Amino acid sequence: MKYTQLGRTGLRVSRLCLGCMSYGTPSWRPWVLNEEASQPFFRRAVEMGINFFDTADMYSLGVSEEVTGRALRRYARMEEVVVATKVYFPMGDGPNMRGLSRKHIVQACEASLKRLGMETIDLYQIHRMDPHTPVEETLSALDQLVRQGKVRYLGASSTYAWQFARALGVADVNSWSRFVSMQDHYNLVYREEEREMLPLCEAEGIGVLPWSPLARGLLAGTRKSLGDRDATPRAKTDAYAPVLYDQAGDWDVVEATRRVAEARNVPPAQVAMAWLLSRPVVTAPIIGATKLEHLEDAMRSVDLKLQPEELQALEAPYQPHALRGM
Repeated sequence: MKYTQLGRTGLRVSRLCLGCMSYGTPSWRPWVLNEEASQPFFRRAVEMGINFFDTADMYSLGVSEEVTGRALRRYARMEEVVVATKVYFPMGDGPNMRGLSRKHIVQACEASLKRLGMETIDLYQIHRMDPHTPVEETLSALDQLVRQGKVRYLGASSTYAWQFARALGVADVNSWSRFVSMQDHYNLVYREEEREMLPLCEAEGIGVLPWSPLARGLLAGTRKSLGDRDATPRAKTDAYAPVLYDQAGDWDVVEATRRVAEARNVPPAQVAMAWLLSRPVVTAPIIGATKLEHLEDAMRSVDLKLQPEELQALEAPYQPHALRGM
């Protein structure tokens, strides 16, 4: 495994981050693996040298955090791993069980710490921006958690570049802890982040942690068409994927990825991941794995160096999109 700095921090993370949304309880989503079935993935990730693990309080409504915490205490040295979780989405029906108010952030952090079985969260991320809460309230609450030693670093996810720039500025003006990472929607099929968000992150020294690096499985090479929803158990029940990827040109990118992969005699997933890892601003894509070969493919992509003509072939079919995933 290769390691790199998370933005301008001194924190060193693996070039791959294991996303833990797939581990929790199938009662939340039918494709989610239960705790017993999840164990081999954590064990293999640690064996591979992955030290970066990402979850969220809303994944399996907290069960993912519980499963992740127990697995890491079992297989890893906790002083070596970097554990990230997120706050924002509803955790109950009550009006204060969601969002980024001071009340919800503080309560959610305490609940996440308990579920993870940790005293401090390494990277605490806002899952989205909250349009109903002043950014000053959100940032001061997050800074309070850092000062209390409950959180080490702060991150954000999927927002408009102007909102993220404003948040960084507000934090700087008030001498509050600023965001050090951005978890955004970025892959070969969706590259709109290249317009504003990625240049902003590069200028500000923000680590970039792309989610859905394989475009909800489109770039894995298992589907026969853009509308094929029978390829995997997740695809059959994933109502979000058709919202993200619904342009005819998206399939042209999938086909280009397949052609490069065939010429290299490797799976398309390896090529798609290698492309992401070749982007200078990308720190660590967040990989999902429900089969051990998913982990193996991701690991091999770290050492797969694409040639300039291959990069050009992969990027040429891209067509602009409306913003998706916010």
